[in-house]
Amino acid sequence: MPRHIISPLDLSVDEMKDLFDLADDIVANPGKYAEICHGKKLATLFYEPSTRTRLSFEAAMLNLGGNVLGFATADSSSAAKGESVSDTIRVVSGYADICAMRHPKEGAPMVASRFSSIPIINAGDGGHNHPTQTLTDLLTIRSLKGTLEGLTIGCCGDLKFGRTVHSLVNAMVRYKNTKFVFISPEELKIPDYLRREVLDAGNIEYREVKKLEENMPGLDVLYMTRVQRERFFNEEDYIRLKDSFILDKKKLEFAKPDMLIMHPLPRVNEISTEVDDDPRAVYFKQAQYGVYVRMALILKLLGLA
Repeated sequence: MPRHIISPLDLSVDEMKDLFDLADDIVANPGKYAEICHGKKLATLFYEPSTRTRLSFEAAMLNLGGNVLGFATADSSSAAKGESVSDTIRVVSGYADICAMRHPKEGAPMVASRFSSIPIINAGDGGHNHPTQTLTDLLTIRSLKGTLEGLTIGCCGDLKFGRTVHSLVNAMVRYKNTKFVFISPEELKIPDYLRREVLDAGNIEYREVKKLEENMPGLDVLYMTRVQRERFFNEEDYIRLKDSFILDKKKLEFAKPDMLIMHPLPRVNEISTEVDDDPRAVYFKQAQYGVYVRMALILKLLGLA
């Protein structure tokens, strides 16, 4: 039976270490892996639009010497005619060796995995999971901090609906002495289930606060997300709060000199462009690490490393 990655928790801590060690070797020795997937095909089944995730999967497979086939929107697939996910994946299993799937419906990649004879990688399903983004985030932190233990991570912005934050918290609580500072307006605090079932259940140290600059000094990592106008009941509340959660040079005066500024992208205005030149800003480097971790994951799932 093929191995599938539907949730970031599908990999154990030891398996994640092996994956990240492989990604490090790919960075150090790209030529060693340039033809390792020669003759192999990756199917990219993207039922909703994507830029970074789809292109990084394609770049990963091409960097390994493999080929890519697939579609970028549901309109350009037989889904537009009403074909089910289960039927599509049965057919695609005969065309490709591995599949990356993004779907607006939560659980669609899980359904696909039940009917697939090739490995399925969940490339994002609704507001549920985005495991390769979480792996990207962890590889970025490990590569630039040298460890995933003993870190204080600030998560800022939309913490209620942001799937990247939820997945990051679920993954990071498995590492020793992780602490969190959750920075958001009242309307966008972390969901109750995350607080109750993950943080409280694991006896994880965390604080929920409403001001960014006041809580900056103790952070090792600041993970920014967008405060979305559409999440507020009225325009007045949005206007009153939105600037509190925009990172600029002035707020950075309170931060550690080696703090990492991360963002899953795309950004709108939550990080001022003046921050881009700060050496602590690693969000574009983070996107590059996404290619390396996806290369490593493809190799592991195909049994080639």
